[in-house]
Amino acid sequence: MTFATRPGYCWIVLAAGTLAVFAALGLARFGYSVVLPSMQAGLALDNTQAGALATANLAGYLTMAAVGGALASHLGPRLVIAAGLAVAGVAMVMTGLSDSFYSAAAWRCLTGVGSGAANIAVMGMWAAWFPANRRGFAAGIAVSGSAVALIVVGPLVPLLLKIYGPGGWRSCWYLFGAASVIIAVLCLLLVRNRGVTSISLSTPYAAGTPPSPAATSSWVSVYRSRAVWHLGLVYVAFGFSYIIFMTFFVKHLTTSGGYDRTQAGNLFMVMGWASLFGGFLWGAISDRIGRKQTLVMVYLLHATSFALFGMSSSPVCFTISAVLYGLSAFSIPAIMAAACGDVLGPKMAPAALGFVTLFFGIGQALAPSVAGIIADISGSFSAAFLLASGVALLGAFGSITLASGTGSSN
Repeated sequence: MTFATRPGYCWIVLAAGTLAVFAALGLARFGYSVVLPSMQAGLALDNTQAGALATANLAGYLTMAAVGGALASHLGPRLVIAAGLAVAGVAMVMTGLSDSFYSAAAWRCLTGVGSGAANIAVMGMWAAWFPANRRGFAAGIAVSGSAVALIVVGPLVPLLLKIYGPGGWRSCWYLFGAASVIIAVLCLLLVRNRGVTSISLSTPYAAGTPPSPAATSSWVSVYRSRAVWHLGLVYVAFGFSYIIFMTFFVKHLTTSGGYDRTQAGNLFMVMGWASLFGGFLWGAISDRIGRKQTLVMVYLLHATSFALFGMSSSPVCFTISAVLYGLSAFSIPAIMAAACGDVLGPKMAPAALGFVTLFFGIGQALAPSVAGIIADISGSFSAAFLLASGVALLGAFGSITLASGTGSSN
C-alpha cells in the first residue's frame, strides 16, 4: 500500500485542493477587486475599461471551462491543477508589468485560462475521493480557500499600497503570482489522480444508494443530460450576479460609500471571515436536505445582499450586506460540484462540472463590462448591484424548478 492509497489521504488532497482554490480564485480573480482602484488610477482606466479587464480574465476562464473538465477526466486532475496554477501565476506577474489597458487585458485573460483549468480540475475531483453524503462538505471546504484569500488580501493590499505608493498595485500582482507558482508545485507533489479511501471503497454512494442511470463513463452522457443542462442554466445566474458584487465591491465603497482604501479592505476581510465557514456549512446542508432546496435559500440571501449594497449608503447596511453575502458566498460552486457528482458519478464529474461552468463563465464574463457601462452612464454602481440582485432572484426561481431528486442524498 502506497502512502497515497492509505485511508485518510483524501484529507491531504483536500488541503492541497483548498490551497489551489486560494490561488486560482482567491488571488487570481478576487484579488483584482482590492487592487482595482489603484490599478485603475495607475493605468488611467475608466469604469468600462476596468470592467473589461475583469471580462478578459473571465473570458479566459470561460475558454478553459469548455475543455478543462474533459482534460481533467482524461489526463487526471494532478497535472491540470499544477499546470493551470503555474500559468496563472506567471500571467499575474506579467499583469504587474503591464503598461497599458491592452497588455493588462491580455495577461488577465491568460490568468483566467490558468485559473479556470486549476479550479475546474479541483472541484471536479471530490466525487472520486468522497462518498455522496460527504461530497458537498468536502467541496465546501475546498471553496473556503477563496474565503481565506479575502481575509489575506483585504488588509494586505492596502498595506502594500501604503509601502510602495502609487505603483504598489504592481507589487501585489508579483506577490500573488509567486504564491500561485509555489502552490502549483505543492499540488504537483501532493495531489493524486485517483482517490482510494475506506469510505469510498465500501460505500461510494450515500446510504449505499446506487448511481443514477445517467452516471456512465460516456462523455456524451454529460451533454445529453437534462439535469446537467438545467444545473448549467441555474449556474448562469450566480456567475452574472456575484461577479458584479465582487469586482466592484471596493470601488463602490471608495467612490460612493465614503470609505478609504484601508476601511474598504477591512470590510473585504470581514466578508472573508464570514465566508470562511459558509462553503462547507451550506455544502453539508445540501448533503442533508438536497441541492435544490439549498440553492434556493442561497440565491435568496444573495439577492438580499446585492440589493442592500446597491440601495444604501449606510456603513451598517454595507456591513450587513457583506456578512450576508459572506455567509453564503462560495456555497453555490460547492453545491454544483457535488450535484455534478450526484448526477453523473465520479468518473464524469469533472467533465460535467466543466460543462456547467461554461454556463457560469458566460454569465460572469458578460457581467463586469455591463456593470462598468452602467456605472459610466449613471455615475455610480448602484444600478448594477440592483441588476445583480434581480438576476440572483432568477437563479432562485430556476432552482425551484430543478427536478426534486437533483443532488439529494436522501
